[in-house]
Amino acid sequence: MRKVYILCTLSIVFVAMLTCVAYSQTGDDLKTYKDCKYCGMDRAKFDFSRMLIEYDDGTVTPLCSIHCAAVELSNNIDKTPRSIKVGDFNTRQLIDAEKAFWVVGGSKTGVMSKRGKWAFAKEEDANAFQKSNQGQIVSFPTALKMAYEDMDEDTKMIRERRKLKRMKITEQSPAAGH
Repeated sequence: MRKVYILCTLSIVFVAMLTCVAYSQTGDDLKTYKDCKYCGMDRAKFDFSRMLIEYDDGTVTPLCSIHCAAVELSNNIDKTPRSIKVGDFNTRQLIDAEKAFWVVGGSKTGVMSKRGKWAFAKEEDANAFQKSNQGQIVSFPTALKMAYEDMDEDTKMIRERRKLKRMKITEQSPAAGH
């Protein structure tokens, strides 16, 4: 009887632990890490492209996209990532970026990038997205390499967008008319 009690208790603890792990994968990171470290974008608004890098020293970096992840990985070359997670385009759940099926390019503009880079947990979801939006299905290392290749043009695009946004704000302010 005592063995049954211990077994049941261990089973309950195990199920509770699995539930906690599953909960932490369903968007809890958006409550803990609201903004992208580099651009300040709202990660909840971009939950379908957000990334979360955890290093072997225990530090965690929240990001909005693979563009900002490329910046992060370049700036922290001496740190080793323990895990790199990305939002699944369809489900918005964090998935392993290195196991994801990435669709790069096509008709859908990216987050912080002209050339879109979208992650999918399931190959069939990546194929369906590709069928509708074109692009190329690639691995994470290839998608990351493409993010590095796009960095110069994307940075220029971001600067121009922010400049135009500042100009609009200045034109709309009451002081601008006087």
